Amino acid sequence: MLDKKKLILIVDDDPDYLFQLKTNVENFGFEVVTAECVKEALEVIENKHDLAILDLMMETQDAGFVLSYKIKKKYPELPVIIATSVTSETGLKFHLETEEDRSWIKADKYLEKGIRSDQLHREINKLLKI
Repeated sequence: MLDKKKLILIVDDDPDYLFQLKTNVENFGFEVVTAECVKEALEVIENKHDLAILDLMMETQDAGFVLSYKIKKKYPELPVIIATSVTSETGLKFHLETEEDRSWIKADKYLEKGIRSDQLHREINKLLKI
């Protein structure tokens, strides 16, 4: 019997980056659903996803944090990766190293955009425990 492909939600307001990321993740062997804004993501998250990859700066500079918070509140076991270029664009740095950081950044992994394909694949597999 074939294993059902894991379903990954990718949310980013940059259509080019969204397409590139979707293609990469599909090439890893996952099924992908995309959304370009928080509202769209909240509508499709009702389906059973196995992992979510979120941009940080979309409609607002903290839209990804807000979306991650809402997802984690409803689905606490769903792994969330925030992938962003916020540091290169604003100089602000975020980490998930301390308990204090994790208490307000409701995500399992924080990655700067420009992430290598093999590193992204490794991080997804770690969070999905495969």
